[in-house]
Amino acid sequence: MKISEQWLREWVSPKMTTQELADCLTMAGLEVGGIEPAAPPLDKVVVGRISAIEPHPDADRLRVCEVDVGQAAPLQIVCGASNAREGMYAPVAMVGAVLPNGTQIGKSKLRGVASAGMLCAAAELGLEEDSSGLMDLGTQAKPGMPIENFLKLNDQVIEIDLTPNRGDCLSIAGVARELSALTKVRVKPPKMPVISASIRLKRKVVVKAKQACPRYVGRVIQGVDSQAATPLWMQERLRRGGQRCIHPVVDVLNYVMLEVGQPMHAFDLAKLKGDIVVRYAKQSEHLKLLDGSETKLNTDTLVIADDKSPLALAGIMGGLDSAVDKQTRDIFLESAHFAPQAIAGRAREMGMQTESSYRFERGVDAALQVLAIERATKLILDIAGGSAGPVSDIRDKASLPKRSVIKLDHDRVHRILGIELSAKTIEQIMTRLGMGVVKSIKGWRITPPSHRFDISRTCDLIEEIARVQGYSEIPTALPYAHMEMQPQSEAKIEASRMIDLLVDRDYQEVISYSFVDRELESLLEPQGDLVALANPISHDMAVMRSTLWTGLLQALSYNLNRQHRRVRLFEAGQVFSRNNGQYIERRMLAGLICGSRQPEQWSVEDFKTDFYDIKGDVEALLGLSGTGSRYTFSPESFPALHPGQSVSIFDSLGVDIGKMGCLHPELTEKLDIPSGVCLFELDFEALRRRHIPTIRPLARFPAIRRDLAVTVAQALPVQTVLDTVSQAAGETLTKLELFDVYRGKGVDSKRKSLGFGLTLQDSSRTLRDEDVDAVMETVLAALQTRCGAQLRE
Repeated sequence: MKISEQWLREWVSPKMTTQELADCLTMAGLEVGGIEPAAPPLDKVVVGRISAIEPHPDADRLRVCEVDVGQAAPLQIVCGASNAREGMYAPVAMVGAVLPNGTQIGKSKLRGVASAGMLCAAAELGLEEDSSGLMDLGTQAKPGMPIENFLKLNDQVIEIDLTPNRGDCLSIAGVARELSALTKVRVKPPKMPVISASIRLKRKVVVKAKQACPRYVGRVIQGVDSQAATPLWMQERLRRGGQRCIHPVVDVLNYVMLEVGQPMHAFDLAKLKGDIVVRYAKQSEHLKLLDGSETKLNTDTLVIADDKSPLALAGIMGGLDSAVDKQTRDIFLESAHFAPQAIAGRAREMGMQTESSYRFERGVDAALQVLAIERATKLILDIAGGSAGPVSDIRDKASLPKRSVIKLDHDRVHRILGIELSAKTIEQIMTRLGMGVVKSIKGWRITPPSHRFDISRTCDLIEEIARVQGYSEIPTALPYAHMEMQPQSEAKIEASRMIDLLVDRDYQEVISYSFVDRELESLLEPQGDLVALANPISHDMAVMRSTLWTGLLQALSYNLNRQHRRVRLFEAGQVFSRNNGQYIERRMLAGLICGSRQPEQWSVEDFKTDFYDIKGDVEALLGLSGTGSRYTFSPESFPALHPGQSVSIFDSLGVDIGKMGCLHPELTEKLDIPSGVCLFELDFEALRRRHIPTIRPLARFPAIRRDLAVTVAQALPVQTVLDTVSQAAGETLTKLELFDVYRGKGVDSKRKSLGFGLTLQDSSRTLRDEDVDAVMETVLAALQTRCGAQLRE
């Protein structure tokens, strides 16, 4: 936000330089992003009055002007501006002046006629980007007066970068309030009288969306002169505030917005059909906006309408069909309070950002509307004339923001800030900030002013005390803390250990938004009951994620588009779902791999990652629990995964703790990413459970290994065979390994050969051959019975 220092000092003028003022605001949280002059240097540019004007003898488009610049004799200046006229006051660059564009002014001849100076347009003085014709200085100027003095150009424009919570400072009045509290200098606002109605004409207002628009103030003004010129002082203040002049009524409303912070709008009364209605848009309604664009309205878009159609996007932009123009005579002024949640995100959805939406999204004081409309009425009547009707003030008290009383404990202020402030000092700070202060036993009961909607807790009040008192007043000291060793649960794996394991396996951590695109989320979880946001930041962040894969796939696409061909990513975070109206939030750990198995290296063959690569990473994670072998992988289909390469993962109790597999081919095509993307997603808390081992002495007796090769049906999962062997072998089995899988010559085409290595050991005695033979016979019998296995000869 840009503000004029001169304008600010009319409200409050502490005895400090521009830089000191900027530093004061910055240290209090209103960061000053820059200070620049209101205009470039304009030495030897003065006010001139065209006292006579004649056609150029040899050029149709040029005219010869006699210009009074306060000297003994007028200057002769040749000018080509079409709006030059006798009696006009305009800027004159004298001989020797250097204009901002580098033009040096000297005596010259134009088509044989002498010219001693130059009559200037606003753009030639660096006051506008583009302008046609001479700058008209009105009739209050004095010939020969330096233009810098006449336009008060010896001013600085201060640019303030406000945080989203300080919408109350988006005006001269707001910054003046803040500066007054910081410097103890009293604010002196201009007089803003109440304008009595001189006509009875009113326009009925019906507010249907009361929660979105709890207050709507309106007024009719008849007989406005739309041809009137906006006065120069107002034009300059608008320019320094980043606004351009459009129409006398619009200029006044923009001026009031910059001055007190209330966005307003004016409708051409002759273009309205019936009552003013504040409602949400209907299905398939359209609106042509002031910028010439036409937008299709959603049913969650708040609009100002008449009996026939929408007139404006509430709090964002007006419509072209009801806008004021140079023929407008009667207007209807709108000054409303729109709830931030009704406006936030709507402008961005439509690809626009307006001064109005910028303020309403952050919050506008709900007590400001009548003051603003009275101020605007006074200025419009002074500039463009007319007769004002009575003010209509429609409000829904139940929906208006409420100011709750906050308890402030004196001891807590000292405990948090670490400095001792007297009760008197704290009360003075609260009073300077406009707070309602009532003394209590241990402190105060504080009521924030209506414009400070960011203050709702005790800690907010303590922050305000620190800001106003000055952070420099808080002494620098080392923190004092009683250090204690915190016990760590043996039954829990630290989250950092899991993250370190993935990083050691060449993964990189990503942190993505919990808000995701509905369309992408529906591709991954088409049957999911998605949690929609009531007030999304944008269309592509409209629902809460039900899986971490959404963010990982977006990150993958981002990296692939930047020529990263080997990508390994993981994320730990919350996912959200809904079941029977109940919201469910779970912490998950998910990962994704794509590209080469190993980094590019001349001595290593380039293999692409596959299902077993990510299975190995998941098994490493499960192995942290000390019971990695007790987890089972069961084939199962998921909408997002390849039907033949996806599994559910179960713990030893049969509880589903996650899933993994390769991305579905249809999704790789829709998302425009290469095939071979593998993913996993595991329940974070289930992963953290650690098996506490029981202590037992090392076996003193030798282990014996026996190998077993059997054939089983092609479709039979290997895990089923492993589980059967483990159960049949009993406690003497200390290690089981699958060392061979064979399909081909010598094996039935409908079967596969599996080779196992069984390590057997007894902690109390040496196993004899007959003991081992008995175990192997039991295992083989179980495999034949349960798995249809045949011993391979």
